[in-house]
Amino acid sequence: HGLVLDRTAPLYGRAREILKVRPLAAGWIREALDLDGAKAVEAYAVWGGVPRYWELARDYRSLEAAVEALVLDRNGVLHEEPLRLLLDDMRTAGQAHSLLSLIATGCHRLSEIAGRMEKPAGTLTRSLANLIDLGYVCRECPFGGNPATTKRTLYKLNDPFLQFHFRFVQAHQSMLELGLTRAVGMAVNETLPSHVSGVWEALARESVPFGGLGRTQWGTASRWWGPGADGKPLELDVVAESMDRTSLLVGEAKWPAARVDVGRIVAGLKDRVKRLPFVGGRRVVLALWVKGKVQAPEDIAVLTPDDVLGALK
Repeated sequence: HGLVLDRTAPLYGRAREILKVRPLAAGWIREALDLDGAKAVEAYAVWGGVPRYWELARDYRSLEAAVEALVLDRNGVLHEEPLRLLLDDMRTAGQAHSLLSLIATGCHRLSEIAGRMEKPAGTLTRSLANLIDLGYVCRECPFGGNPATTKRTLYKLNDPFLQFHFRFVQAHQSMLELGLTRAVGMAVNETLPSHVSGVWEALARESVPFGGLGRTQWGTASRWWGPGADGKPLELDVVAESMDRTSLLVGEAKWPAARVDVGRIVAGLKDRVKRLPFVGGRRVVLALWVKGKVQAPEDIAVLTPDDVLGALK
């Protein structure tokens, strides 16, 4: 016999094993919703890895129709889902909801969040730690940094559905309360590729340890930002080190609405690699994650949604 207890239950703490239920890996959504690779990435960017959301979405003819009915409609099943999640997981949802909202709208540093909330930064660390423990927020630092010690930490929403909800539902809440669901839906469709692009970058990084690029076993991938070797600002979407520490993987993830200019992207990537301050004598493997098949130089690995989703299972 099994017994599952909430942490507030009287017998909580006597269990022999604690199982932390995590969202399903992105790769499974392709089969669950019977979608091709690109459409599956777009669906995952909205629903994340929660099978219940996938189940609800299956009843609609398109992603747009499902979003309007389930999320944007003021009577939709998922219209107030973030608040319900927080009420289930925390004693009070007010501060947590405010934190998620600020992070979703661009406040990524603790000082920025504290300033907007008009509270000392130290009073927010426990709430942020709880949100990290629940999987709603993550701490991001540049490749090679230690999240526990670096001051270059950024707080990001860690769940695609929450990202989508706070970005689109909260921003249009007044219109949605008036029942202008269709109008908001059209506005969402116009800017959705930008949201999908961020999720695509995260999926590209997540897939790196499982992809075997360059016949090499890679460690965890991260973004990198900071001053280049020439002192000028430099950013990269994907950086990882091989497990034997002899190689670096450096890449870009693109999800454009128009055709990708591969030549320009590759030239820019190679230029940034020359400016990286930490390459040393390591072999550099270059990679490009794109929405569809493209022609690229032989020294560039090209990965599509099918490649990424195939690795994330």
